[in-house]
Amino acid sequence: MTVGHAPPDISGKSASLAPPRAHTHTLELVTVLPSSRRRRFAVPRWLRRTVGPLLLLAAWQVSSATGALDPDVLASPGTIARAGRDLVADGTLPSAMAVSLQRVVLGLLIGGVAGVGLALVSGLSRLGEDLVDATVQMLRTVPWVGLIPLFIIWLGIGEAPKVALIALGVAFHLYLNVYAGIRGVDEQLVEAGQSLGLGRWGLVRHVVLPGALPGAMTGLRYSLATAWLALVFGESINAEDGIGFLMNQAREFFRTDVIVVCLVVYAFLGLIADAVVRTLERLLLQWRPTFKGQ
Repeated sequence: MTVGHAPPDISGKSASLAPPRAHTHTLELVTVLPSSRRRRFAVPRWLRRTVGPLLLLAAWQVSSATGALDPDVLASPGTIARAGRDLVADGTLPSAMAVSLQRVVLGLLIGGVAGVGLALVSGLSRLGEDLVDATVQMLRTVPWVGLIPLFIIWLGIGEAPKVALIALGVAFHLYLNVYAGIRGVDEQLVEAGQSLGLGRWGLVRHVVLPGALPGAMTGLRYSLATAWLALVFGESINAEDGIGFLMNQAREFFRTDVIVVCLVVYAFLGLIADAVVRTLERLLLQWRPTFKGQ
């Protein structure tokens, strides 16, 4: 006789007569949404980025309205907005912006040509590096703002020292980043280009310069920030127009509203310049994948 398990009870009789069943656990299935659907209901990023500045502006306005912030120390946002409107209406602010932009563009062109040219000479040639790099590294350690008295002696008090100060700050940033970009090109890419029959100038054009382009874009971003900083110092040299001239006049009459308007203009122009560089990066560096954040 074969001993085995009893067959299940299917006769419909009382459950008490059936053999006991083992206890089983019930698993619940949870629907997992993809990350794109989970983020669909999140607050837009542009709105999140405006929360901080809006809270700061609201706190500023409340402090001014309640008297906690003395208007002689810092004008209220409403007063600053009215001052900016008046400066735009009478043409003072647009004229000053045009003069300052002209100085920055001219200094950026001169400093950019000098910085990139020296970086190419130093980065593409061992002899050029021996002749150029040590001198540039020595000069860049000198505070360029401290050269203002020498620029006044050498170039006078006109437009030349202002443009020279901007060009000097721009040249050093571009030189360092372009030089590092050239020397940071992967050696395997150079060997691959040589195996494909590229000569020296072909390697420079198709391998080295594209490889150094990310460093050049970084240098351009730093250079634009330095250009606006140098403009503030440069326009303190006997300026008769420009945003710095407006700030100096406002300082003499304790017009904190006009000073803040000029600072906002500096920041606004800096943001525009940074947006231009970002656009250039998207156009010129489409081949380079980057981390977007999570």
